[in-house]
Amino acid sequence: MNSKITRIMFIPTVLVLGAALILMLGPSKDTVAGIAGSDHDLSGKGWGTDELCIFCHAPHNAVTSVSGAPLWNHDVTASTFTVYSSDTLNATVGQPDGASKLCLSCHDGTVAIDSFGGSTGTHFMSGGENLGSDLSNDHPISFTYDAALATADGGLVTPASASFVDAGQNIPLYGAKMQCASCHDVHDDANGAFLRLNNTGSALCLSCHNK
Repeated sequence: MNSKITRIMFIPTVLVLGAALILMLGPSKDTVAGIAGSDHDLSGKGWGTDELCIFCHAPHNAVTSVSGAPLWNHDVTASTFTVYSSDTLNATVGQPDGASKLCLSCHDGTVAIDSFGGSTGTHFMSGGENLGSDLSNDHPISFTYDAALATADGGLVTPASASFVDAGQNIPLYGAKMQCASCHDVHDDANGAFLRLNNTGSALCLSCHNK
């Protein structure tokens, strides 16, 4: 067969097979949910850009002061926090770090939401979303969650790995640490409050707590 004819026949075949694959797999979770239209979508605020990602992420000149920060583009909190403590807590809770420090760079109310890309903003978190610097009445974060902690506590699920609590990989750990992002997916509000799982029947809580 003529090679030109072969190429012409091959291209539509590839397109048909590709379309069939998309129909079988369906659109990705990120495509369907995403942050567009959620409370984390700041593109319509009139803060100098209508871009969706730029408020938190930068392709170049990212902030490097927080370890593991994903091309971070937002000012970082300098607060010292009062952390959660309890007589029944077996974990050692330190100052918020990693992903939790990034979340608190809006949610502690000390850094303007529109302080991104090196610019100083004027719009601050308010209401229930402003956690302040006193985290003593909030779920502990930035602590190591491993088999030793689960054994010492007696009421925790033994994590599947240093990266996930559960075998289904719904609840991530960050360097074996529990962080804000273990329970909240900032890019997906399908379950409300950016929860990683629907918490009906305390399903999210019971991913870690077995008593």
